Amino acid sequence: MSELRDDQWFTEVFDSHGSAFSLKISEKLLDVQSQYQHLEVYATETYGNLMVLDGCVMLTDRDNFLYHEMIAHPALFTHQDPKRVVIIGGGDCGTLKEVLRHPGVEKVTQIDIDEEVTKASERFFPSLVESNNDPRAELLFADGVKWVDDAPDESIDVLIIDSTDPVGPAEGLFKTDFLKRCHRILKSGGVMVQQSESPLYHTGSIIRELRHDMLEAGFDSVATLPFPQPVYPSGWWSVTLAGKAIDVNAFREQAAASHELPLEYYSVDAHRGALALPPFMRKAFAAE
Repeated sequence: MSELRDDQWFTEVFDSHGSAFSLKISEKLLDVQSQYQHLEVYATETYGNLMVLDGCVMLTDRDNFLYHEMIAHPALFTHQDPKRVVIIGGGDCGTLKEVLRHPGVEKVTQIDIDEEVTKASERFFPSLVESNNDPRAELLFADGVKWVDDAPDESIDVLIIDSTDPVGPAEGLFKTDFLKRCHRILKSGGVMVQQSESPLYHTGSIIRELRHDMLEAGFDSVATLPFPQPVYPSGWWSVTLAGKAIDVNAFREQAAASHELPLEYYSVDAHRGALALPPFMRKAFAAE
């Protein structure tokens, strides 16, 4: 096995769980310190381009479809008829692209605090931004928490929290009071979905706490859906859905089975499978 040399590899070390993930790089394409975070883009030998924020892997060309499809389509196929969708975060625009695949969606507003992320995506991840000029899309560069505060009651159908880890700019997106405000702006039958970290590393902490806080905030049901994500810590990730007067443990299976969207991971079977949690996760959530 060859030695990892710092000038040839990007490595993200996850100290709290004694693990790391590396990608062999050929070139650094971008290095920017924005007002909010340190943004880097690398060319890798086998994963295409790689985006890094504050030293943490955000996405690669090769596997970003896993995350973007699973944060978007389960929520959209759970809601009975999504028309108005809001994305908090998601500056790389991959989630926006997936939401806009749904012809019934009438408007999508994306609110990300850091415009530099979108600029980098436009330069180095062109496939992710190909729907940005869709007339249904609205891109805002602002504080997502404040946007939620100012939004009218019961004004949206689906709310997607496409955030980084719960530290720094994204920390407020995991707080109970923010979840209560999210509940307020969702219509009856509305669905919220939030990225919820690694099932292997965070089931007993971040994920369990998020589910508890969603229920405390007034949501009637929660569901955590694990899926593979090779470049994130542990190689396994999750999203957690919360429903307002709707059971997010059920979804429109016929619509999910008959869609003609050009997807690479999400399917009706993938959705069913993700809802079937492994025993260790069911045990952790048993007291809900």
